[in-house]
Amino acid sequence: MNHYILFFLPFAFAFNFELSSFVKSSLNSSMIELSSGDSTNSNIIITIAAVGDIMLGSPYPNDWRMPPNDGADLLKPAEQILKSADIAFGNLEGPLIDGGISTKCSKQTSNCFAFRMPTRYAKYLKEAGFDVLSLANNHIGDFGEAGRISTRKTLDELEIKHAGSDKNQYAWTTLKVKGITIGFIGFAHNPISPNVNDLETAKKIVSDLKDKVDIVVVSFHGGAEGASRQRVPKQTEYFLGEARGNLPLFSRTVIDAGASLVLGHGPHVLRGLEIYKDKLIVYSLGNFVTYGWFNLEGPTAETMVLEINIDSKGKFISGKIHPFKLKDRGILVKDDTKSAVYTVAKLSKLDFPETSPEINDDGLIFPKSD
Repeated sequence: MNHYILFFLPFAFAFNFELSSFVKSSLNSSMIELSSGDSTNSNIIITIAAVGDIMLGSPYPNDWRMPPNDGADLLKPAEQILKSADIAFGNLEGPLIDGGISTKCSKQTSNCFAFRMPTRYAKYLKEAGFDVLSLANNHIGDFGEAGRISTRKTLDELEIKHAGSDKNQYAWTTLKVKGITIGFIGFAHNPISPNVNDLETAKKIVSDLKDKVDIVVVSFHGGAEGASRQRVPKQTEYFLGEARGNLPLFSRTVIDAGASLVLGHGPHVLRGLEIYKDKLIVYSLGNFVTYGWFNLEGPTAETMVLEINIDSKGKFISGKIHPFKLKDRGILVKDDTKSAVYTVAKLSKLDFPETSPEINDDGLIFPKSD
């Protein structure tokens, strides 16, 4: 039996936007006949919807920062996009645990944040469509090993994959889509997760996982934080005295080792995109839903769902920026001004003039034409 796969079907019908002439041309030329069972055929397209930091509200040390309606509505504005993708990914910025005392912050410290989301909130992640979450970040350990254990247990019960909470046992996870086995690795700048500063170990982890799967996706939590940190320096970034990675070097290193896609988060702002060896690098997905704790305005309030289409070899085919913004204390809403589109397009050209993709005013992303 023969199967016919249409490259841009998720774009044309799931999200109902007007196709550009470039996409229409690609659509007309992309009815490809595939032999049954050929799971490595490069004409199989996998769609990944990626978002940045998720912190749905923390009742610690008190509940005045908890969201309305017990958080049930926070993710709903993006639910359709997330569910329409083959894989929905995000960074879970803190543990899922229902009690405990954090030893992270001393009483004398005013600039310290410790988060714990109620375990009941995990069902919202499942309902929104998330398939895999990075637990490699500087907040997953806010409630120690108990918090990490509770988080893994809670996500496992809901069959949500996770990566990066422990470099020895839980550095990576795998899932299968359209006959393609995909591995996700979570890196961060802490001693618990695989470390973004340790390039030799990063190469080995990626190379070893590539021997087991068809596609490797690398997620990293790195870079300095704040509204003034939208640019990507070509050197190691430091924040609060901590090395947080030379992110261009790290990203290219893991692609050289076998990764097909790099998804960054950590600076709490959007950053640019580049394409290296036909692979997409996303330097920061920004805040996604971070309720109650942060001053969200300007760059820190801009966010997106980034839709990414890759083939079964990991080659970047196309993408789309779905622009959102965070209002008030962290309420996610669609952004008709398309601020995220213009920001990412501008930053990509500024930081990666030779390797940035094409991003049009509708948020459509394509490799730069020759």
